[in-house]
Amino acid sequence: MASALDVHVRICEHEILKYDLEIKALVQDVSECTGPESTLTDLNSQVKESFQNLRLRIQDLQQMGLEQDKESDKQMLLQQVEGHRKQMVSNQTAWRKANLTSKMSIDALEKEALLNGGDALRQRGKTKGDLAQTSSDITESLMSMSRMMVQQVDQSKETMTTLATSSKTVLDTNEEFKAMTGTIQLGRKLITKYNRRELTDKLLIFLALALFCSTVLYILKKRLFPFL
Repeated sequence: MASALDVHVRICEHEILKYDLEIKALVQDVSECTGPESTLTDLNSQVKESFQNLRLRIQDLQQMGLEQDKESDKQMLLQQVEGHRKQMVSNQTAWRKANLTSKMSIDALEKEALLNGGDALRQRGKTKGDLAQTSSDITESLMSMSRMMVQQVDQSKETMTTLATSSKTVLDTNEEFKAMTGTIQLGRKLITKYNRRELTDKLLIFLALALFCSTVLYILKKRLFPFL
């Protein structure tokens, strides 16, 4: 059965995967954002929060790797940490590109509105409305997937926590059995020693009784048959 530390490592890896998927979905939303600026700002705030959570979990995984007793396990976890950090850097690069794409789209639409006047502005509003609706539908779909993954991660976390508790209970029971075994062995040694002592005492009593009887018989013989 896996140790408690192994369970925590798996939970940490699940959460890293969850935040990585959240970041990818949000970066896609940023790339498709055509305004207004407030929407883009709100999306970027969510991305920053997800990056912060991801960074903390990667640090937790690194700490658990450093606490491994086996050097092979330690190196394996540290390699995973390095891989997660590279993936995070890749997501940050994609985030910057998405922001650039979104700002270029917003600027292009604003320039088009200024050049084409009121009709173009109304047309742009319609186009933006359609794009906003499409983006909203995509975002809702991605958020639904994200919520489902979060629920699965939470279920896995509860299952692993239960396994960790069961493992600790088994280990504690094993330690109690070891202590009881030691007590039983000590009692067996004491009983064996007592039985040997009892046998020795009986033998001494028998010899003393034999000596006493011999002495009494000798005295009686001298008194009753002095010439023999």
